[in-house]
Amino acid sequence: MTDFTLYDETNAPEDSRPLLAKSKAAYGMVPGLHAVMAEAPGLLEAYQRVHELFANSSFDKDELTVVWQTVNVENACHYCVPAHTGIAKSMNVDDAITDALRNETALPTPRLEALRDFTLKLVRQQGNLSDADVQAFLDAGFTQRNILEVILGYSQKIMSNYTNHIAHTPVDAPFRKFAWEPADKAA
Repeated sequence: MTDFTLYDETNAPEDSRPLLAKSKAAYGMVPGLHAVMAEAPGLLEAYQRVHELFANSSFDKDELTVVWQTVNVENACHYCVPAHTGIAKSMNVDDAITDALRNETALPTPRLEALRDFTLKLVRQQGNLSDADVQAFLDAGFTQRNILEVILGYSQKIMSNYTNHIAHTPVDAPFRKFAWEPADKAA
């Protein structure tokens, strides 16, 4: 296994130092994901920017959480599922939503379930959705803009999930209490 360096503002490549300072200012720490991504300043900068864009999309806090965690769980990201559990708590997302996403059980509303279903199809079918898949999402009250915003959220998660898989990023201390394993491994 290749060991990836966990950088901070003092030892990171020069172009990553202000990005890590930004992370520390935003989160009170340098998240492990950001510490790993600092090796490639362009990746860290892109990740931060895509995160900002998706967080400021037309989705509300529950919908953001559904997209993030649906992808995290589908990709079995050992780091992102606990991290986004903590993030959801800080955003005051109902634990019923977070638990349903983590456990792959029914969400509390048909609208959120439609969002998870669409997100899963996007991931599993690599964007090759049928007209019926798209229409079902629109019929659930979503818009064409929302379709494109799911793609934006998925783009963010590809960067983080894949980085964490390859780097085996250690889960940050504040999120360890939300440790998670895929259902098939937990059984």
